[in-house]
Amino acid sequence: MSVALPTAASRGLVSCEHCGLLSPPQPHCPRCAAPLAARREGAIVRTVALLAAAAICYVPANVLPVLVTSTLEGSEADTIFGGIMLLYDSGSWILALVVLVASVMIPIGKIAVLSFLAYVCTSGVQVSERECMRMYRLVAFIGRWSMLDVFVDAFVVALVQLPPLMSVRPGPGVPFFAATAVLTMIAAATFDPRLVWDRLQPAERP
Repeated sequence: MSVALPTAASRGLVSCEHCGLLSPPQPHCPRCAAPLAARREGAIVRTVALLAAAAICYVPANVLPVLVTSTLEGSEADTIFGGIMLLYDSGSWILALVVLVASVMIPIGKIAVLSFLAYVCTSGVQVSERECMRMYRLVAFIGRWSMLDVFVDAFVVALVQLPPLMSVRPGPGVPFFAATAVLTMIAAATFDPRLVWDRLQPAERP
């Protein structure tokens, strides 16, 4: 049998997102001086808007080349998928797998998970709130690796400069990929995970 447990909101308390202190509503946390708010205003709208922008940028990021290699024989442009296949065909399948995960799977996964969490907060779908929180923490954790492909491109461009024999420059797809990574990171930071628990009735709260 479920027992209705009191919540901080029901007792008129606000939790600080930085240090976790519970205190009465006030502009700033009395312990760490961070701004206090019961919920982030417009969190869902901002998150969805950022995810939509990230999804739009993700298309040219994969269609346009991210590296352009110039040699005496001519120039060759490689997209993300082209680079992955080139690494795999050359025997560097581990590096190809790393690029596939960091450049393709992680951005798609972040957009899908955050979109699902936004849907959960605005609908009555039956889900496990604890599993939703685990998904959100995972997205927040892997967000720091979102710029891996951009860093790899930057290192390659900086190292492979042997004019007039060979030179490498970033392609037009790099800014779109960087924009996708930044937008998904901001979307994860904008989303308020407390909204997941607000769906529950008092008797359903753990």
